[in-house]
Amino acid sequence: MTDTNSQKIEEILKRGSSEVIVEEHLKERLASGEKLRIKFGIDPTGNLLHLGHAVCLMKLREFQEAGHQVIFLIGDFTARIGDPTGRTNARAPLGEKQIKENMRDYVKQAALILNMKKVEIRYNSQWWNKMDLREMMQLAMKVTYSQVSAREDFKKRLAEDKDFTLEEFLYPVLQGYDSVALKADVEIGGTDQKFNMLMGRQIQKRYNQNSQDVITIPILEGLDGKEKMSKSLRNFIAIIDKPHEMYGKIMSLPDFLTLRYFELCTRISMQELADIKDKLANGNNPRDIKARLAKEIVKMYHGDKKAAEAEEEFNKVFRDKELPSDILVFQISKNNYLISDLLFDAKMVASKKEAKRLVEGGGVQIEIPNPNDQTPKRIKIQNWREEIKLEDGMIIKVGSRKFIKIKNK
Repeated sequence: MTDTNSQKIEEILKRGSSEVIVEEHLKERLASGEKLRIKFGIDPTGNLLHLGHAVCLMKLREFQEAGHQVIFLIGDFTARIGDPTGRTNARAPLGEKQIKENMRDYVKQAALILNMKKVEIRYNSQWWNKMDLREMMQLAMKVTYSQVSAREDFKKRLAEDKDFTLEEFLYPVLQGYDSVALKADVEIGGTDQKFNMLMGRQIQKRYNQNSQDVITIPILEGLDGKEKMSKSLRNFIAIIDKPHEMYGKIMSLPDFLTLRYFELCTRISMQELADIKDKLANGNNPRDIKARLAKEIVKMYHGDKKAAEAEEEFNKVFRDKELPSDILVFQISKNNYLISDLLFDAKMVASKKEAKRLVEGGGVQIEIPNPNDQTPKRIKIQNWREEIKLEDGMIIKVGSRKFIKIKNK
């Protein structure tokens, strides 16, 4: 039997939701005690789940805790095409080997939020690899050109005379049919997935199934506070980030995102959420409130002890201006190194272009140990072409959270 408590149902429908389609219909079904099939799909276009994904997973957890059947759909077939949502150019197709590599740890990562023993784990290759051309044509007959071409991404590309492939055009149809194959009662996804999820409602109707209800979830902004959280933009917080990395990233968030992250990324009560909102409005120190946010999120994925240790480490480095307890060591066999090459070779940046940007922005500093003085010599690097004379024990600091120690071989 499912949880039919009206307050619980209200929280499921309201907290962290942008829109519910059709709200009254779904509310009635939840109140009836019927066990619903709740679908969430994700294409393995990368190998990490981040807090943006976790917002949807946490909504799934609410349904799971209320007694409903959660379906975790891995789009190993649709990943070969790539979701055109929000794209102005075609996505480079992924090979089968890369897809398998990407999805290898998806279930393990999702288990940090969901009870995967009670989750129905599916892969859409299970039905798409079996569908023949005749069946595909029957599906295509159930969807009109005007329905799919109404999608904003496609309209924009047409207006700009940019190509899109027939595969991309069919993507919403494929995702919609997934709901037919799974007999989904509810689908959860980001607001950017609304078109695809509504397509599922239409296609289910054409296959004489009841149309799924849809819950859209807000898109979580990344560390820059502007763009959506994304691996490609390097503004993400992975749910398997190390505790101190996760804590530090959260503390770097713009203050205006603190309340939003509390609502979407934690499981604190609605009353606690209201209290935090009041504190922010009344001028309480936003850093202290953000510190609680960081600790809450780290605790969710790593436990109380690791969260406390992450907080202590952060305060040690940023409040007390000490070096981290555990600094990565970069072993070298030469005495001089171009700073841009050093940062790239030590994997402190993703590219030499990023190294140049960081140096020019004043984000790179070297710290040279002084044997005659406890205070080390600190030098900010100004020229990205500068050649650095390396010394054993030298510390390189990039940004506010990355450190390496130089060790001569």
